[in-house]
Amino acid sequence: MSTLALIIEYDGTNYSGWQIQPNSLTIQEVLQTTLTELFQENITLIASGRTDAGVHASGQVATTKVMRDVIPKEKLMIAINSRLPSYIQIKKAVYTDKDFHARFDAVSRKYIYKLASSVSVFKKRFVSEIKYPFNPDKLDEIANIFLGTHDFTTFSKINPDIKNNICIVSESRWEHKRSGIHVFHLKANHFLYGMVRSLVGASIDFARGKRTFDDITKALAAKNRSLASPFAAPTGLYLEEVSYAEEINQILKIV
Repeated sequence: MSTLALIIEYDGTNYSGWQIQPNSLTIQEVLQTTLTELFQENITLIASGRTDAGVHASGQVATTKVMRDVIPKEKLMIAINSRLPSYIQIKKAVYTDKDFHARFDAVSRKYIYKLASSVSVFKKRFVSEIKYPFNPDKLDEIANIFLGTHDFTTFSKINPDIKNNICIVSESRWEHKRSGIHVFHLKANHFLYGMVRSLVGASIDFARGKRTFDDITKALAAKNRSLASPFAAPTGLYLEEVSYAEEINQILKIV
């Protein structure tokens, strides 16, 4: 038996998130069904994180145990992708003798969020449209308060599986593209359920003049979910990158 490690990209628009659930089609279900058929054994994938309904990924990592001699390594990625729908594709597929946990061994994760005041019909699946006037410069101003070590209870949903609400944020910044799309880059050692969408929602309220800098600063310190802004739509959210210890990064060729 070997570990099969995958880097996956997907358009989450038509799926009810990553995790298998009754009566809804999910990314995990599609991938596990495909791999079970290919390897002729029951496959259970462990992912680096459970993205919500409608959320995308360009760098999701998942692992499982398989018999590596069933499919040669040089044919592995082609064999999997040929059976997947066009909305889900494997960017990298490798066998390794290294036993690691895609979720618990992750050192950091990075999400991005894309928004714009006007979105082309060809991008509406991937960019969140903000129909109210807002000041992009104020997005830069508020992003800085999320840097560092904070308890992000206020800006999250309740999740009984998470016992630690303290996150260390190493990157929190906005990139403003000439196309009019504004991209939020957020990297941390771990994330709470709904955290990115909640922070984007608060940032949008600040950029619209609906909340002040002190208001959001105090809300962060209060650890009180009633002080959060409305969550931003899942449309613009992507899990972009997951990093591990250098030995695992080399296996996955994450640079």
